[in-house]
Amino acid sequence: MSGRSGLLEINFDGIVGPSHNYAGLSLGNLAATAHAGDVSYPRAAALQGLAKMRHNMALGLAQGFFVPLPRPNADFLRRLGANEETDRALTAAAWSASSMWTANAATVSPAPDTDDGRCHLTPANLVTMPHRAQEWPDTARQLEIAFADAAHFKVHQPVPASFGDEGAANHMRFCESHDGAGVEVFVYGRTGGAFPARQHEQASRAVARLHRLDPQRTVFVEQNPAAIEAGAFHNDVVAVANGRVLFTHAEAFADQSTAYAAIRRAFPPLEVVEVPSSAVSLDEAIRSYLFNAQLVTLAEGESALIVPSECREVEAVSRYLDTLVAGNGPIRRVLAVDVRQSMANGGGPACLRLRVVADPATVDPRFLLDDAKADRIEAVIAQYWPESIDPADLGNPELMADVVSARTRLLETLDLQILG
Repeated sequence: MSGRSGLLEINFDGIVGPSHNYAGLSLGNLAATAHAGDVSYPRAAALQGLAKMRHNMALGLAQGFFVPLPRPNADFLRRLGANEETDRALTAAAWSASSMWTANAATVSPAPDTDDGRCHLTPANLVTMPHRAQEWPDTARQLEIAFADAAHFKVHQPVPASFGDEGAANHMRFCESHDGAGVEVFVYGRTGGAFPARQHEQASRAVARLHRLDPQRTVFVEQNPAAIEAGAFHNDVVAVANGRVLFTHAEAFADQSTAYAAIRRAFPPLEVVEVPSSAVSLDEAIRSYLFNAQLVTLAEGESALIVPSECREVEAVSRYLDTLVAGNGPIRRVLAVDVRQSMANGGGPACLRLRVVADPATVDPRFLLDDAKADRIEAVIAQYWPESIDPADLGNPELMADVVSARTRLLETLDLQILG
């Protein structure tokens, strides 16, 4: 099917917020729990995230961003009858900067996939974790501003009830070109393991219906319970897709061969790059976040894998990557980026971005990045973001004032005071 003029894939990264800290709130996220109580470095974290955005722009990729949500969330504490002194876990939740991981912001179905020809976005409800469940109203507000053109976008309310929806981290799209019709794959988990399965099958099915997808071009796949138990709390920790390519660990899905067959029935050109457990164990994959990478198509048409620098520090993973690019497969380049502050909380390059296929001319330009705007953002971060935060200091009035002021300065710089 021919593509639609003007449509291209835009990566929207979350700017790391000034309250970035390591409170260890995410059960099943092994990195987050391992670093619980450590001192964080919000300024370095935000600059690392911005450097990744600059890196991707230099590759010719379109780049957008979302601003940090308002933190600490006093309304969250008020509605629970809590305050900064009465419950440290709730205080930490109110300060969480986890909205930086915009792969969890929403699920996005591009216009070529939907029967009304609009791009549909459903904010994730994130109900499985208190620190994340509070995010969706402010996330939806940004989405409604960034994608306000009703002729091209439809922003839904989140999936109601207790069906956990964690957004694009459990969603993949295959296509011949980003501006042509695609096949969308929803990956869900089942409850009953040591860690919570965060994506409910009914949430995935609800999003597919709300987005008015063709059932013949929509696939539902179960994540491997063993992968969830090993620390792959989202599918994007063990698999990533782009264009024709599925880059996946051999233990990503509950039934690997059935999953491939289901996707291939809907999308015959599928190219699977499966990493065998003998080359990279599930533990090594999760520790390095090999699959929490950005799999992108560069201007010259070749596929590149943008991985966290930790991949070069795990011997088996580094060895595999060398073999990968030396072979004849579809992935021809591997590029490493430093997002260590995010990685210590369980989020690699893929967690930090939400992919939206759209004509940039239809997006609010305040959310699109260029070099000049990146310079302005960098200057605000360098001047106003806290250098470090000890989780024991969450609730400190002086720190609170600094965090609130830093975000306000950013909104002013970006002419987004409406989000104050």
